[in-house]
Amino acid sequence: MKTSTLVLSDQNAPELTDTINQTLIRKKPAGPGGGEESMPNHTNNISFFASSSTWIEGESLQQLERVAGLPGMVRVAGYPDLHPGKGSPIGAAMLSEGEFYPYLVGSDVGCGMGLFSTDLSAGKAKPEKWSRKLKHLEEPWAGDVTAWLEERGARAEGFESSVGTIGLGNHFAEILRVSQIHDPEEFDALGLDKSKLHLLVHSGSRGLGAVLLRDHVDRFQDGSLRAGSEEAATYLARHRNALAWAEASRELIARRFLEQLDSAYRKITDLSHNSLTQVASDGATRYLHRKGAAPSNQGPVIVPGSRGACSYLVLPTGEQDSNLWSVAHGAGRKWNRSECKGRLRNRYTAKSLGKTELGSFVICEDRELLYEEAPQAYKDIETVIEDMVSFGLIKVIATFMPLLTYKVRER
Repeated sequence: MKTSTLVLSDQNAPELTDTINQTLIRKKPAGPGGGEESMPNHTNNISFFASSSTWIEGESLQQLERVAGLPGMVRVAGYPDLHPGKGSPIGAAMLSEGEFYPYLVGSDVGCGMGLFSTDLSAGKAKPEKWSRKLKHLEEPWAGDVTAWLEERGARAEGFESSVGTIGLGNHFAEILRVSQIHDPEEFDALGLDKSKLHLLVHSGSRGLGAVLLRDHVDRFQDGSLRAGSEEAATYLARHRNALAWAEASRELIARRFLEQLDSAYRKITDLSHNSLTQVASDGATRYLHRKGAAPSNQGPVIVPGSRGACSYLVLPTGEQDSNLWSVAHGAGRKWNRSECKGRLRNRYTAKSLGKTELGSFVICEDRELLYEEAPQAYKDIETVIEDMVSFGLIKVIATFMPLLTYKVRER
């Protein structure tokens, strides 16, 4: 079984950044709406969807280029939220044929975003009071986990206690209010109500996905699996369960969260941005790896900012083939986690980070995580959205403002 080393250095990163920006981005004449519209160019098998004004770290571009050269890789695409991951880029989609790479999907298989409508009145929102009331989301759910999963086509595989828990890292549950409707027709078609609050849940498959990747790495390191092999079939079956597990868990998080506020919920959309999908492309069966890339062929997409920025509900537009049926999954990190506290601790106390510049409240009783996930550590979500609009990938349906973000309580 072949293996391919994916870890890259940051050597010559500024030069590479300039080269890719100059080579892969150009402008086309203004359309009927006026103004310049961006369009991607293609160098070999790489497409890059970000304007030259968007900060993209050089290491992530090197990783994108390296992945494009892997055996069996047909095309790769990077989005304006692109940033370096552990050996492979985040904010990218990668299409292969004849083989696929579990390492490119990563350990949090099924990580994604679920958007839910609630019965809570926007005019009677009490985020400060709710921030004192909400708790226990780190603890195992007291209900019938097995039945909950089976109803949604998933199996626990030993991770019953994690179902319905948010986890750490950049995961969260966030109460939102509609701040602006950009496309009333699409907004109404989704049954949305500006007078009601909404809940956004970002979480994944927790330890289940980590075990799936570790089992692969123990046998094959970061190598590929051949299409049609027994190993490939086993991975794909476990992968499908991890996707279903993660979506079921996000819904349970929404239920547990909103029960404490005496509200029902309705799912608007739920999409995974870490996944492997078999697709028919150019008459062949291929494998689409998404790592921090939201599907753009499954309806509306919720694209969150940091906890101190707006989130955007968008609708993919156009053919979506050139961007591998995917769009940005969020703002994307600007700083590594390890450098966040050093950059911020002399400017912000932990207490001050409990309330954002937008006035929203943050529940995060892990001090290190509070700094690692500070809004300043992320790119400007408005720039990310503007880039995707300029490339003709999306149109914006509505903008949502955060009121309360729940990350973790001390047990």
